[in-house]
Order: sequence, then C-alpha cells, then structure tokens
Amino acid sequence: MTFPYRLLLLCSLVSAVGLIPTFPNLKNANAAVPGCPTPALSRFQRHKVARGETLESIAQRYNLIPATIINMNPGLRNDTVPVGSELQIPPYNGIVVEVPRGQTWRQVAAQFKVRADTLFEVNGCQQDPRIVFVPWVDGSPNRAISASPAPANQEASSRVSISGYPLPQATTVALPYGWQINPINGEVFFHSGVDLLAAVGTSVEAIASGTVVFANNQGSYGKLVIVNHSGGLQSRYAQLDSIKVTVGQQINKGDVLGTVGTTGQPTSKQPHLHFEMRASSDLGWVAKDPKDYLKQ
Repeated sequence: MTFPYRLLLLCSLVSAVGLIPTFPNLKNANAAVPGCPTPALSRFQRHKVARGETLESIAQRYNLIPATIINMNPGLRNDTVPVGSELQIPPYNGIVVEVPRGQTWRQVAAQFKVRADTLFEVNGCQQDPRIVFVPWVDGSPNRAISASPAPANQEASSRVSISGYPLPQATTVALPYGWQINPINGEVFFHSGVDLLAAVGTSVEAIASGTVVFANNQGSYGKLVIVNHSGGLQSRYAQLDSIKVTVGQQINKGDVLGTVGTTGQPTSKQPHLHFEMRASSDLGWVAKDPKDYLKQ
C-alpha cells in the first residue's frame, strides 16, 4: 500500500479500521467550481507506452519527474515501462491524499508545507474536498514526504514478515492494485487491493495470525472481515458471501474467515475475493501492494 506517502494516502473514515476500498469517480467527486481551474484529479491522462519509450522520456514529455509516474503506477518495477502498458499521468508532480475525518484540506496543506491557496486552486476551489492532489512544490517527492515523518510502527511493520494466500489455491488476478480503468464503466479509479477470481462459496482463509477487528457489512466492501496483525499490518477480505468469525476472535494462518461472494459493489462481473493489505500510519491505514504479501 513504501515510503510514508507513496502513491497516495488512504486514510480512515472509520478511525478504528479505516474503511475505504476504492476512490469514487474522480471526475464526479472533484467537479470544478465556476471560475476556478479544473481540479487536478479530473485532469489525469492515460499514456500507452510505445516501443522505444523510457520512463525518463515519458516523464519529460509530460514535464514530470520519473518518481511521479512510478508513484502513480505502482505496477512498475525496476523503472521499466513495458511496451503496450497504460500509465496514469497526473497534470503535475505530486501525490493523492484522502482527507481524514476531523481534518480539513487546510490542515493537509500545513502538514505537507504547501501554500493553502495553491492547494485550493489545484483542487478546483472546493470548500471541503475529501480527496486532494498535493503538488510537490519543488518537484521533489522528498519535500512533501518529509513534512510528516514515518511513524515508529511503520519501521516495525517493515521488519515483520507476513505472507500467505487468502484462498485454498492460487488463482487469476482479475484487477490488480493501483490506478486502474474500471472494466464496467471505463473510468479511472484507484484500486486499493487485488481481486482474486474464485467461485462463490470458496473458502477465504487468513494469510497470517491476528485479531479480527471487523466482521460485518460495510458499504461497497459488502460483507467484510478485517484482521489486525503484528507490526502495524492489517489484511482485509471483502465482498464475501458469508462470514465465519466474530470481532475479537484470535485467528491463525489458514483459518477460514468466510466464503467468496458478490456482496457490496464489485468492480468485476466475475465472482472474486477483494483482498487488501494496509499499514498503520499517522493518518490511518495506508493501502500497500498486496502482491508483496501473497505467497502460498
């Protein structure tokens, strides 16, 4: 879901567990106010990588630094850009942040040491946006990130080794982690987990030992189980058909948490498990790339 603000911060709307599976339609959520610039989140472009292009050449084409493109496209590895792949290109260097409940975008501006008026205009002069684009004021990710140091538990989480698989056997990834194109409506959105294809009724298993902190229906997640692990890590199992555990229950790796279903608002028409990994931070539970934890 990484340095403190890699790609974006998915912050808590429910302070205990931070229940946010994906961003809503960015264009609808960030409509421009009359007389103000179009919000940055409505100006993302798609770039299809052509033969001969490099990360550096693409960044130069859009007047960005390579780190910005990497942060917005977490599927990139070793600074390589596969020919034919589609990249999400923001209008400026920066990061995407979700404003936690109880905070304002002005507090976000102060935390990231960005002028409040700049942040206001970049985000379409909205009075109370829940999602904001924070530009890197000097073109460097270190400037924005250094405004909020990594919490102590983040260092602990990097030392904890958690790996497992939430289904009885490995399966196909229907939709990966990161900025994606919704297969149903074709719109760009951020997918905070992975969708693993599986038949309805397939057992869903804990990837590691921990404590169940949520086991109920939750909005677009549908039937959801959340397990907190040691080292400030958390796993989420969503859109279930049934739930087999209760809040407060101690579970071990491989224990059955529920079964695959189609509840909530799935982003794929095929039955699947929506699985997430998150790490605790000062602003809530930050989504991490589940691929680093999915091992049988």
